[in-house]
Amino acid sequence: MVDQFRRKSPEALLQEIVKVNKGHLKIILGAVSGSGKTYHMLLEGNAMKKSGIDVVIGLVSVSNHPKTVEQIGQLENIAPIEWNNEGIIKCDLDMEAILARNPELVLVDELAHRNSPQAKNKTRLDDVLELINKKISVITTVNIYDLQGVREVAEETLGVRVQVDHCVPEDTLDLADEVKLIDVTPESILKRLHDGTIERTIVTSKGRDKLYLRDNLAVLRELSLRFVAEEVNEVLDSYREKQGMLGASGASEKILVSVQYHWNGSILIRRGQQIAKRLGAELLVVCFRSSKRNLTKNEESFRREIKKLVGKIGGSFEELPIINEDVADEIYNYATKKKITRIVVGQTKRSRLEEVMYGSILNKILRKTKNIDLFIVADRAEKEGERILPAKKSEIPTSDPYRRLSHKELENEVHKIKNGTLKVYIGSAPGVGKTFTMLREANILKRNGIDVVIGLLETHGRKETLEQVGTLEFIPRKKVKYKHVILEEMDTEAILKRNPEVVLVDEIAHTNIPTSKYSKRYMDVEEIIKSGISVISTMNIQHLESLNDSVEQITGVRVRETVPDNILRMADEIELIDISAKALRTRMRQGNIYAATKIEQSLNNFFRTGNLIALRELALREVADDVDERLESLERSRTLRGPWRKQEIIFVCVNLGNDSERLIRRGFRIAYRLKARWYVIYVKDHAALSESEESMSNKVKSLTERLGGEFEIYETSHRRKVVYELVQKLNERKATQVIIGQSARTRVEEIMKGSVVQKLLRLVRHLDVLVVADYKSEKDKNF
Repeated sequence: MVDQFRRKSPEALLQEIVKVNKGHLKIILGAVSGSGKTYHMLLEGNAMKKSGIDVVIGLVSVSNHPKTVEQIGQLENIAPIEWNNEGIIKCDLDMEAILARNPELVLVDELAHRNSPQAKNKTRLDDVLELINKKISVITTVNIYDLQGVREVAEETLGVRVQVDHCVPEDTLDLADEVKLIDVTPESILKRLHDGTIERTIVTSKGRDKLYLRDNLAVLRELSLRFVAEEVNEVLDSYREKQGMLGASGASEKILVSVQYHWNGSILIRRGQQIAKRLGAELLVVCFRSSKRNLTKNEESFRREIKKLVGKIGGSFEELPIINEDVADEIYNYATKKKITRIVVGQTKRSRLEEVMYGSILNKILRKTKNIDLFIVADRAEKEGERILPAKKSEIPTSDPYRRLSHKELENEVHKIKNGTLKVYIGSAPGVGKTFTMLREANILKRNGIDVVIGLLETHGRKETLEQVGTLEFIPRKKVKYKHVILEEMDTEAILKRNPEVVLVDEIAHTNIPTSKYSKRYMDVEEIIKSGISVISTMNIQHLESLNDSVEQITGVRVRETVPDNILRMADEIELIDISAKALRTRMRQGNIYAATKIEQSLNNFFRTGNLIALRELALREVADDVDERLESLERSRTLRGPWRKQEIIFVCVNLGNDSERLIRRGFRIAYRLKARWYVIYVKDHAALSESEESMSNKVKSLTERLGGEFEIYETSHRRKVVYELVQKLNERKATQVIIGQSARTRVEEIMKGSVVQKLLRLVRHLDVLVVADYKSEKDKNF
């Protein structure tokens, strides 16, 4: 832990003084024009003014819709200077007027702007930097494709030239004290375009028509989410280093491929690339080699090819010397230093006897990397050459447009049409503004003639949230007597009877009172949707079932109220409410989230800076992955991760121990990302299950089915035959990947009694094997 009483170095002290002596810069980022950046900038400006900050408007784009301009309210507007260049009117900040006025905060729209030749500075970014240096804080806006490097990626991904007047440097976001992403779904953007909320001239006059196609909007949205996630990841790494924290944060994946200059090097790298792309992870490749001998001609050739391949797929490559002659030790130390979450290696070639006598690098890595996943790539060379996975034909036949639907298929289509829709606002933590935004949207719907009511609202005493209710109708809560206490729950029957077009249901992960019809609120939501009523709801990222272990790793807290992942998958729209950790902690201190009695306790526990940064990154990446999955489900090929073109069948092997549920959640997330069929399998000996094993078996079966997998139990005559029975089932079902937990046995116990993990690895060298990290209680206490 960093000593809080330690004196700061002169350099660090100088940096702090410089920061204090400058204005604060906040950048509001959006995927495209019309995403609501200016609206949110003005919203924040008005909130700042209410709190006593001296705020002025330096420039608001004249092309904004009247509803956005209405948000100006009572804000003072310093008129920009207009220049007429060849018949084109350009607006520049009136720097002299702003500096003379000397406000605390100035709002500046459209950061990516080249000033007129007559202006004081060349660009608007230069203007903003001058204001900050003069101790004037700035809130400004920018589109993702206005960042130089990102625009090039966008054009390559979309195959469309993005017309921009001026680009700002890619590292512009690094200059900001705070970056906020305005996440808007393609459906919402297109609706705004259709109803005139976005001026069509913005789209046509700048030649951006092709950007406003649904798929292109989705790609730009994903690009924005991933770009901000990477920015947040850098902030998180910096924070953890300052706090003296080691290892991975749990918020993102980082894949390390360990290779030798050998024919299978390219196979390992290609497999690592596939995994990294599907998990949205960074890819690193390393080769440790002895400096005591020169490379052979073949090794030199493989070295050139490997470096070329890594460069081609966008990974990073390092060649490092073996210092202590222990390759496993070098790999582990490197992985820990680089915060790796998964190491990719090849299968060992040694027999059981050779492993006992001489050991193997693979087994040594297994013993060392208890807190890092280990992915062991199948040895398929002899059978299939350098192909990583055999191409298998999909079992789902291609749909024939001329074929009549069966009665059941027709029934399903009718049900889909009759069902209501589901929109979910998702956030990184309580207090980010999900309920506030949901109420704001509901009021807009009501003004447009939609019959919308509040089914369940949790304001937690937040005044600004309650003010957003406006004239919305409430469905009274149902009073329920439970254990001599009167409690309140959402009245689902009353909602169905009222039959509105849209109902707001806050906190979808809530657990109902035990005597309720349904155990969880999301089940009530499912019934409401089936009745033809649309639902707008809210949840936090920590409530997603499959992220339960990641959230515990990050925060040290096991979240009990969870929502199955399929609830998000069935949602027609998912929208992220983004906020920085710093801004969220400020809101907490101001009493805008919890009551005063809970503030200090929350700031020192769940709302620690490190926790909030990591949860924010987790939320950004999860929504980005969801965008990608939806694009891919429409059989598009321009998703940023690229489609998974091989058929996978994954088996998660459990022993009904305490880590079984964790393995199942990991198995689901991997299977979902890889578009795989997946099974959870348990092989027991002939003895009857104990009461605790029977209980765990039921929990495992329930969790597997809730996440969409299949649970199977097999029996064998003796416990020594469990592994052989397991392998037989894997071969019969044509498995391609096996997921298992770490061995709990010591090196001596493995030699004397054997190890299930090692025995399985020897018998399934034709399959990929993922050994999941044995993460126990070594949480970062000061995170």
